[in-house]
Amino acid sequence: MAEFPFEISPMFEGERVRKEGMFVELGGPKSLGLELVRAKEMDEIEDDKVTIVGPDLKDLEEGKTYPWAMIFNIGGELVEPDLESVVERRVHDFINYCQGIMHLNQRYDVWMRVSKDTAAKMDSFEPFGKAVMMLFKTELPFIEKMQVTFYTDMAEVEKQMEAAKEIFKARDARTKDLRDEDVDVFYGCTLCQSFAPTNVCVVSPDRVSLCGAINWFDGRAAAKVDPEGPQFAIDKGELIDANTGEYSGVNEIAKKLSSGEYDKIKLHSFFDAPHTSCGCFEVVGFYIPEVDGIGWVNREYQGMAPNGLGFSTMAGQTGGGKQIVGFLGIGINYFYSPKFIQSDGGWNRVVWLPAMLKEKIDETIPEDLKDKIATEKDATDIESLKVFLKEKNHPVVANWAAAEEEEEEEEEEEEVAVAAAPMMMPAAGFQMPAMAAMPMVSGGAGGIKLTFKNAKISIDRLIISEKKEKK
Repeated sequence: MAEFPFEISPMFEGERVRKEGMFVELGGPKSLGLELVRAKEMDEIEDDKVTIVGPDLKDLEEGKTYPWAMIFNIGGELVEPDLESVVERRVHDFINYCQGIMHLNQRYDVWMRVSKDTAAKMDSFEPFGKAVMMLFKTELPFIEKMQVTFYTDMAEVEKQMEAAKEIFKARDARTKDLRDEDVDVFYGCTLCQSFAPTNVCVVSPDRVSLCGAINWFDGRAAAKVDPEGPQFAIDKGELIDANTGEYSGVNEIAKKLSSGEYDKIKLHSFFDAPHTSCGCFEVVGFYIPEVDGIGWVNREYQGMAPNGLGFSTMAGQTGGGKQIVGFLGIGINYFYSPKFIQSDGGWNRVVWLPAMLKEKIDETIPEDLKDKIATEKDATDIESLKVFLKEKNHPVVANWAAAEEEEEEEEEEEEVAVAAAPMMMPAAGFQMPAMAAMPMVSGGAGGIKLTFKNAKISIDRLIISEKKEKK
């Protein structure tokens, strides 16, 4: 498109701007990043207007990170507040159509980069803003007028962020009293398939989208105004398992849209056929086998979890549109669902949260568990986490004793009876246990009995054969 200084095409979706090729970074883990769409009356909007509050692109220093906020105002006869989050989620799509501009995440977690090549072709964010608005009005014709304001001034970004979080909170509250069993239709979203080709995001009343931006009402509004768009209805079909949240209709769409990568998704399970994870999820859950509990870490947390990993490392292992047993990406609002990982113990299985996340979702944590869930202030590694959970008598501690008893019973039963016969020389490197302690039994039922307790044995090759007497 000649009117813009860079190319615009869906072919640039999934394009990554690496650090070495980056001119400037906007928002992301080192700063603040926000995007918000607001429905306005037509006479309140100056169509195609771009306003920059703070330093413009030409004033930014190469290689640096800056705060960033994008506030889009939309108007039209069919535009209503229920469409705000739907339009907002398409920001990810359309920005990534612009060559050399990378967009990740959503809402108050936006992370963008502008490449050196693209920055060399323009000295202002204005053509970028006009390009994105052009795409919106072309792809979503119910938007008749649109304007955008870009903020790079920290004080202004903070001000916009504070107001936006209240708006997001009000949106999320709409599904508070609606349950999965109250509706016949769920909604799907494939917006992240440009980065995670096999991901199928299923949005139900009890499970918000992984990015946190689309709830059940948003999905319904999107499917209504843009039937061919990335949000679509899913006939939930037959209920297969209420505890895990498995439905025949969800399984069918999962198989279809993942090209057969998997054939089932259980909406409220952490371990068994869990929901896929894209890369835009707000929180990642991780299993801690040493305590048989689950920890959760949010995108904003910069420290390490007790397993020695940070959010970015675990996100890289979890994302990509796969079902990764032991890791799970979710939207923050899923914590508020009464079906939150219910098939695996729900809140009784949660053992660790960053303090900032624990404070943010404090109202939904059961009262009897609040002081039993550790943060980085209580536990920084597995051993200190074990001590904390034992002192607080967390529900998972009861499982430890049961597991230990079961292990002891298994050890007592681990007896290996070997027929009485000479053994051929084992493979090199294998050491036989001392024979002196082995009871020998003679007679027709003769043989030796080996009992191993707390033993770890590695054998490359062992051959036992009957010795035939010479005639």
